Amino acid sequence: MTLTAAQKQSLAWLVIGAALALALWLLGPVLTPFVIAAVLGYALNPLVDGLTRRRVPRPLAALLVEVLALLVLLAVLLLIVPIFVKELPVLRDQIPELLTRLDRWLQPTLARFGVDVSLDVASIKAFILGHVGDNTESWIATALDSLRIGGSFMLGLLGGAVLLPLVLYYVLVDWPQIVARVQALVPPRRRPGFDSFMGDCDRMLGQYLRGQLLVMGILAAFYSIGLALFGFDLALPVGVFTGVAVFIPYVGFGLGLALALLVGLLQFGGLYGIVAVAVVYGLGQVVESFYLTPRLVGERIGLHPITVIFALLAFGQLFGFIGVLVALPVSAVGVVAFQRLKALYLSSPLYQG
Repeated sequence: MTLTAAQKQSLAWLVIGAALALALWLLGPVLTPFVIAAVLGYALNPLVDGLTRRRVPRPLAALLVEVLALLVLLAVLLLIVPIFVKELPVLRDQIPELLTRLDRWLQPTLARFGVDVSLDVASIKAFILGHVGDNTESWIATALDSLRIGGSFMLGLLGGAVLLPLVLYYVLVDWPQIVARVQALVPPRRRPGFDSFMGDCDRMLGQYLRGQLLVMGILAAFYSIGLALFGFDLALPVGVFTGVAVFIPYVGFGLGLALALLVGLLQFGGLYGIVAVAVVYGLGQVVESFYLTPRLVGERIGLHPITVIFALLAFGQLFGFIGVLVALPVSAVGVVAFQRLKALYLSSPLYQG
């Protein structure tokens, strides 16, 4: 069977795509800092362009934007640290008492239905007292031993931490040239269609990211203020963590909710903390679902939360951590491609008969 020119071109693009996917799979650990730098470069490039339009030299603008991004990341990490520093000793002291209360409530409740179950509170207390101690060094040593972290892994981790800022800086400085070189690889006769396709992908992904960042910021402030009004000592770190985590639909909210419930139980030791968290997070979910996400992100983007979750899980399973990084950009490209294929199908003789 003789292939037509269009079929040969399609086959060539499929081979190129398969080769790229294979390279991602085989070279994942090596490519990780470069892919992270590319994703961050795409997200931070508008800030660099904004500074260059104000006559700031691009190398200086790239340096300023990168330093600002690192400071924001450091600030978020410093907000989360107090949760662990303060709550671990409280966790050690209060969880046994909470388990005793749970056992006292659980036994008579289940007994009404003919179920005779009781918690082995003594064994659980012994486990907690033995494993949730105040010795941070023993925690770190145990974690490193259980993860089997060797010298080569640590060396690679440190190398990536040093390499990433350097690669990100050059990506931000050379972003226009990188885009131009990629465009130059496209055949001239295909350039209009390619530019239109990539423009649609850029608008979709950019609008999604900008809208999602606004939602994250508003929710971080909402949860922090709401928990503070109910008297939570760790309202700010818990609220900021929840706001940042909602970037992953449903899963992030669930993690923030679980953390807030844990903090509420440990601080108040009763029903008050649970009710406070239910009120704040219930209102937050309603505001996000019915106002913030439709208004700031918009259904017209096409990246449904279920699509985002599936893409993160699927790419993470196939390519590991590097797959999680490229899941969102590839999903945006896939949505645009699907929309164009759908338009072609609806205008084709096959559909119209």
